[in-house]
Amino acid sequence: MTEREISTADTDGLYKRLESEAEAGGYHLNPDVEFTKDLVRSLIINERRYGYLACPCRLAAGDRQEDLDIICPCDYRDPDLDDYGACYCALYVSDAIKNGKEQPRSIPERRPSREVRMQSSAKGHGRISGLSLPVWRCKVCGYLCAREHAPETCPICKVKRDRFELFLNPAAK
Repeated sequence: MTEREISTADTDGLYKRLESEAEAGGYHLNPDVEFTKDLVRSLIINERRYGYLACPCRLAAGDRQEDLDIICPCDYRDPDLDDYGACYCALYVSDAIKNGKEQPRSIPERRPSREVRMQSSAKGHGRISGLSLPVWRCKVCGYLCAREHAPETCPICKVKRDRFELFLNPAAK
């Protein structure tokens, strides 16, 4: 499948949907519209190829269960935004990058190897008893999320990161 087979209407439609969902959730698409639409076209190609929006910057296995962590928005978006101001493919960016106060920079791959992912899956990684990430709570609306840092903006009530509190800390046993 080539880029030529993706209509402008398809690209514009997915772009508008992603932009609307991102902004509603406190996220931002890359302000470089041409670059972002190239990523959107690649997402459409992957959706047609695999049946889901696999990250255009990673090699998908073609098995939804194996690729769950890289279905856009991927599991690595929020930590990448926290650490680098953009996700791995730079579809999503921080306020600072969106507003031109910072420039996007190189982001190392944080997706574990297939072997590590399979081992974690076999161990039942992610259950409460094996909680590996802190859980943050929005003090305004009660939204909970498990990640290294609280989100920049609450996706529910739109308050800033400073309105979150550490709710569960797996490091404190």
